[in-house]
Amino acid sequence: MLHRALLWKGSLFYRALTRVLCTLHLVIKGNSQKKPNLYLVGFMGVGKSAIGRRLAREMDFDYFDSDLVIEVQVGKKIPEIFATEGEAQFRQYEREFVESGHPSECCVVSTGGGLVIQPGMSEALKTKGVVICLFASVETILERTARNKNRPLLNVENPDERVRELLAEREPIYMNSGTCITTEGRSIAEIVQHIKRTYAQCARQWQ
Repeated sequence: MLHRALLWKGSLFYRALTRVLCTLHLVIKGNSQKKPNLYLVGFMGVGKSAIGRRLAREMDFDYFDSDLVIEVQVGKKIPEIFATEGEAQFRQYEREFVESGHPSECCVVSTGGGLVIQPGMSEALKTKGVVICLFASVETILERTARNKNRPLLNVENPDERVRELLAEREPIYMNSGTCITTEGRSIAEIVQHIKRTYAQCARQWQ
């Protein structure tokens, strides 16, 4: 509980610690060539976390999952945040994470499904690094999300219908958020190699 208290989102200590860690991160990784962050966006269940972790290992980048970072900072699981503080406050936590909650280079960041949907967030991510949008079929998403109960937006009477509604609402934003890559019917290794090639091409504009 002590570390959670120290990492409370509003504490001056946390913000100062983040700045120090970001500086150390750049020194350790080296700054001879700029390596922009890689942000994975897309709907829940498309594979952002599993693919992000594998990418970070292969690229020798640090890995951040925005949802997990927020849970540690706030000291609550995502469903509890939604239940006690509301979705609007959770979205504010996401915004704070993007603005100042992680290093500015050499990171792979898996974002929550609704992060990039917020007004201005897609543009904000593009100023911070390379954005890749992962997608899969509705059937695959339904199968994957059915196994995970840590998704408060799907705690409804008909989660399948809710998934289809959310996808229809969000798809235009996802499609314009970055380079789109499908995870449908592909191995993690294959997807990772595809993303690494795309990152290398997109990252040239940051040199």
